[in-house]
Amino acid sequence: MIRTDPPTPDLFLTPVDEVFVRNHLGPHPRLDTATWSLTVEGLVERPLRLDFPTLQSLPQTRFTAVHECFGNPLHPTVPTRAVTNVEWAGVPLAAVLELAGPLPEARHVWLEGADTGDFGGESGTSYLKDLPLDLAGAEVVLAHGMNGEPLRPDHGYPVRAVAPLMFGTNSVKWLSRIVLAADRPDHLFTTRLYTRVLPGESESRPVREKDVSSKLLAPGDGSSVPAGTCELAGYAWSSTEVTSVEVSVDDAGWQPAALDRRGPDPAWQRFRLPYDLVPGPHRIRCRATDSAGRVQPLAGDRNAVHEIRVVAEASTHPTGR
Repeated sequence: MIRTDPPTPDLFLTPVDEVFVRNHLGPHPRLDTATWSLTVEGLVERPLRLDFPTLQSLPQTRFTAVHECFGNPLHPTVPTRAVTNVEWAGVPLAAVLELAGPLPEARHVWLEGADTGDFGGESGTSYLKDLPLDLAGAEVVLAHGMNGEPLRPDHGYPVRAVAPLMFGTNSVKWLSRIVLAADRPDHLFTTRLYTRVLPGESESRPVREKDVSSKLLAPGDGSSVPAGTCELAGYAWSSTEVTSVEVSVDDAGWQPAALDRRGPDPAWQRFRLPYDLVPGPHRIRCRATDSAGRVQPLAGDRNAVHEIRVVAEASTHPTGR
């Protein structure tokens, strides 16, 4: 189920009320910290069932990261531009894996949510994702907090997985079960949907690391602004650091924008370019490049360059004596 997304506010941290919501399998499950538990099973020395207080007693971490929807898996090249930047709080998955003790033959981590429903022609399916064990252990956090407050029901309460360098499809909400296995699961959301062939490749791979992307947030799309100097600004992000952002107005040449550096957290980076807008309508585009050398495509893919339309209005000063 995909709702109408709230506009992305021009803020470094996105307020929880403005964070987009995604749920493929119908109404979210009604869970409670008093009865919720997380099982860890499969190829482990010590199968676990963790209740919420036990999870909270483990080492905690807090970080800020971009959270981005990959898009509709049935239309994977269509841009959705649903993106936020939030602060997460939770327990590194590595701490839970250490308690369970993965067996040598374990190669993959399966993350399963408590939600079930119908999607893509399948009935009564669960939401299941998988990641390589080494990658999951290094990156995934079992989050119970968002922007300093407990997760809300729509966002995975009481606990969700967060994979900060990956698309949101890998950050399983309403987390209820972790399985360590030798192989990947054959499942709707692992091998049949959320796969793609990257440019220059021939083999399909799972949708995981974020693309390089950017989004113009100021001025707002469809807005009117005074003619003259206007700051064109927004945010850029990737699975790695963004190294440059360029802006083009009315199909003129690309101009480099000032770009904030990315800090230790995988948060988005603000860019800005002062530009003299003459009176009339304008088309404004932005294009990001990351440290891996990836550049946003001009068209044809989910991370194609973002564009907005604005009207610059000439000032009117009444004459008089």
